[in-house]
Amino acid sequence: MAESETTEPSRSRPAFVVVGGSGRSGQGDHAKGAENRAAAQVSFDRRELNALFNLYGAKVAAGEWRDYALDFTPAKAVFSIFRRTSEAPLYRIEKNPELARKQGAYAVIAAGGLVMRRGHDLARVLRVLDKGLRVVGAE
Repeated sequence: MAESETTEPSRSRPAFVVVGGSGRSGQGDHAKGAENRAAAQVSFDRRELNALFNLYGAKVAAGEWRDYALDFTPAKAVFSIFRRTSEAPLYRIEKNPELARKQGAYAVIAAGGLVMRRGHDLARVLRVLDKGLRVVGAE
């Protein structure tokens, strides 16, 4: 190992790099295209995942939900919630950056396609699913 090389990861270098293989023409272009697609994919950041999994964990502990799925596409990221694995999702929580300046990037969508809440702040949007206890019949 040379003097300039270290075993510690550098913050200036990416975590991994896609390198073209056997020198065939076109393979390097394919690797660059895959890297661009991966970079263009919409995903949830750590803060958003923390909020999603806190709500999910509470609902699992209450026995309401049992499974989830994460989908990432170039247009949006989706967190789907299931009552049972074999069913369609009860709710979808979507992050669509194209709507960030208009209606808000986050939306909670029910099984039938009804948009329950949309907004700019994920915590406020998730409140529609976290229904608290209410006093019934109090006068």
